[in-house]
Amino acid sequence: MNKVLIIGAGGVGSVVAHKCAMLPEVFGEITLASRTVSKCEAIAASIKERTGREIATFQVDADNSSETAELIRKVGATLLINVALPYQDLTLMDACLEAGIDYLDTANYEPKDVAKFEYSWQWEYQERFEKAGLSALLGSGFDPGVTNVFTAWALKHHFDEIHTLDIIDVNGGDHGHAFATNFNPEINIREVTAECRHWENGEFVETAPMSKHQGFTCPEGVGSYEIYRMYHEELESLTKHIPTIKRAQFWMSFSPNYLKHLEVLQNVGMTRIDEVEYQGQKIIPLQFLKAVLPNPGDLGVTTKGRTCIGNVITGIKDGKEKAIYIYNICDHEKCFEEVGSQAISYTTGVPAMIGAKQMLSGEWKKPGVWNMEQHDPDAFMADLNVHGLPWTCIELTPEQAATFTVA
Repeated sequence: MNKVLIIGAGGVGSVVAHKCAMLPEVFGEITLASRTVSKCEAIAASIKERTGREIATFQVDADNSSETAELIRKVGATLLINVALPYQDLTLMDACLEAGIDYLDTANYEPKDVAKFEYSWQWEYQERFEKAGLSALLGSGFDPGVTNVFTAWALKHHFDEIHTLDIIDVNGGDHGHAFATNFNPEINIREVTAECRHWENGEFVETAPMSKHQGFTCPEGVGSYEIYRMYHEELESLTKHIPTIKRAQFWMSFSPNYLKHLEVLQNVGMTRIDEVEYQGQKIIPLQFLKAVLPNPGDLGVTTKGRTCIGNVITGIKDGKEKAIYIYNICDHEKCFEEVGSQAISYTTGVPAMIGAKQMLSGEWKKPGVWNMEQHDPDAFMADLNVHGLPWTCIELTPEQAATFTVA
């Protein structure tokens, strides 16, 4: 019987736990652990009500690898699903090595004191996992995650060479708050305010944050939005593992209201990640801001609308130019009805469950540390259609691809 340990009881952790519980033939015993055990217990109660299944809950400090390894041994897990904070990736990988189990996460490591996220720290674990006969799967969310698999699937079935890749993430939802982030505010704001990097002719080119933007009209009536170019971690692994890519960019939609609030918060110093002294205590402004903003895990109650995330890809097939757009559209209200979460958590949590399913089946289990595009994409793509994230692939002309005319 497969036994999994899920660490993290936020919005994504809740989706992962619910979706795993819906597949008892794959996930035999499920344990959910977090620093705050009451959050785990609330999720467990929801799972019991929705599926009839009971899951175990524990308190754990994910910053403590020995404590985590002890919990792993206690519950007998063979796979750890990390949906905690990116700061904790390395300690959780250490715990897996100490306890001798496989590892999966949805976002790459980011040090607390530097707004810099990249795979280099985790790629350094390759030899240790390989020697231990253990497998680590990095970035099994949507972006990164599904967007990587979309690219690998496109290369396998539609292209001999991929030349350009544009990943476009649009959230057409409305949560009804003056200002809120759709996932962890601390991580979200650090990403958005970081310098932009995109891949161009064999190197990363750095530009000011969100200094390039344009309009984009989503298919299937999701709507038209302004999308901004920013750096995202899948660009690092995809350009490494698919060397024919000449240009790769990541785009995300932001409303004028979001940008207005973010600008003010930056101007007054609330997005700082260095310590300041306040009434004799040292606090980090961004962490304080996180504490007063709406909890992303609670946004599902009010959020309406749809997300649209996909890849515009161009390249060569049989000596001829080719372009496609592959995408998923996800409805916030339908996600809430199914698992009690909004679509941002859902689109990250479902791929984490599917990635775990691929590992437990042996399809994606090989010693070492791997990114999503390094595995065969077909079974994962099939599971997306079955488990709540159906995708569509359409042919584009090169002109449509160049102008992002996909609707």
